[in-house]
Amino acid sequence: MPLGIVIRKVPGVTRWVSHIWKAVAVLPGAGEASWKELRRDGDTIEYHSATVPLELFRTDTEAYLQGLSAKVPSIYVVMRESGSGHPLEFVLATASPYEAQDYADTGEELVEKVPMPEGLIAWVRDYVEQHHEDEVFVKRKRKNARVDLKEDGIGDARIRQAADVYRAPSTKETVH
Repeated sequence: MPLGIVIRKVPGVTRWVSHIWKAVAVLPGAGEASWKELRRDGDTIEYHSATVPLELFRTDTEAYLQGLSAKVPSIYVVMRESGSGHPLEFVLATASPYEAQDYADTGEELVEKVPMPEGLIAWVRDYVEQHHEDEVFVKRKRKNARVDLKEDGIGDARIRQAADVYRAPSTKETVH
């Protein structure tokens, strides 16, 4: 589904930051746009900055369920600072909080959490209901190998041991 990204530009509060860019809304089914001004209120300007595809995958339905069960279901907009004429470049929009976390962990991209509109919540929920399959937990079993026969990690074979390596050292022994 094409998803329009609405970015708000507000004046900065320090002399080092002249303005702040923040993703504030998404427009489901939006047409193409390139930094089209939507609204202006004094120094605050909102732009329909870009339209990116929102893709859902069958393997990520557990993540979508997690996102839908949040207090405020959200779309995560992943963007980075741009070196071209526009201030931001949009990487993707996702409904998966797990994928958003992966991008946030790198520290190279900006990840903004934007509330999902009601229609988009219903669309994602319908997709999850159609494709989600609960995974049955299967406990792995050990093979029949005997792991207790070999004592790995007990002492160093290159150093002569007078007795049990677990014993407390005595003051009578000398070290060579």
